[in-house]
Amino acid sequence: MKSETSTSRSAPDLPINIDDICNVIVDTQLTSGEIPWCKGQKTDPWDHVEAAMGLSTGGYLTEARAAFEWMVRNQNEDGSWFSAYRQGVPEDRTRDANMSSYIAVGVFHHYLITADLGFLEHMWKTVSAAIDFALRLQTPEGEIHWAISPEGQVDPMALLTGSSSIYMSLKCALAIAKILGHKAPAWEPALIKLGDAIRTKPHLFNVTKFRYSMYWFYPIMAGVLTGADAQKRIDKYWKKYIIEERGVRCVHDEPWVTIAESSELTIALAAMGNIELARIVFSWIVDRRYPDGSYWCGFTCPDIIIWPEDKITWTNAVALLAADAIYNLTPAGQIFSHEFWENSDFSS
Repeated sequence: MKSETSTSRSAPDLPINIDDICNVIVDTQLTSGEIPWCKGQKTDPWDHVEAAMGLSTGGYLTEARAAFEWMVRNQNEDGSWFSAYRQGVPEDRTRDANMSSYIAVGVFHHYLITADLGFLEHMWKTVSAAIDFALRLQTPEGEIHWAISPEGQVDPMALLTGSSSIYMSLKCALAIAKILGHKAPAWEPALIKLGDAIRTKPHLFNVTKFRYSMYWFYPIMAGVLTGADAQKRIDKYWKKYIIEERGVRCVHDEPWVTIAESSELTIALAAMGNIELARIVFSWIVDRRYPDGSYWCGFTCPDIIIWPEDKITWTNAVALLAADAIYNLTPAGQIFSHEFWENSDFSS
């Protein structure tokens, strides 16, 4: 049931039904608040938070809060979460820096929608511990090692996509700290070092992941690259990852368009201020939905075969976030906007 405290609003030309999208997330969410990928599948903390953001955007605030409370209850003593759970039981005990730090984005996003200072204060300890965990994996050169193995060993690999996402998490964490008047003196220097590494030290990041389209647009979506640098990156890789009038390939060497990556590129383009192109990309995928209004995960080209057929919670969530970035459905619609961060009082 939709929360009575909903703050989202409708846009006259909105080409999607918000409730249809949120219903697939609510129907999948467990009574504990945990949000698996889809029914019967695993839960990972990053996608769980993304799904919660979709619920917040849609006005399902009670359900979103339940998802955040699940994070509070399941946080490890070192500030991390395990990489996969199934009905609350850890399935993969890898502790991933990006998966753990993304809670800051979800919490700040929920605050922008609700203006609930009590919620922000309640989540501060959880967010602070998560960010500190991720930053313990930062090297002197600025990149962040991606994870600690189940055996307790730091994996020295650094991922450009994950590090870009952590950059966004750090920005949101700093904004939360400023709103609450809390001190976090190590975070801003860490943000500066991380941004510098992403912009100027590509050799620090694992090259085997460059086939993924997220490598292309995540530095833009997270606000590491802005202005002319962002536009150069869009232009450089457009033909590599885009299937015109279809969407974004998940990986450049397979003819498989995914709704999540296409939605995230939409957000990145809107973040740059290119709303016209963001609308065009979103228009390519806006009708890739089941009869109940929920989004496909992806489809092959040129034959348009849906694969896989699962109704993925975080895919539906990010499609709604993309709509919010274009249509400003909520006060959090501009959370990824470069102009928002440049002009707001949230930045340190």
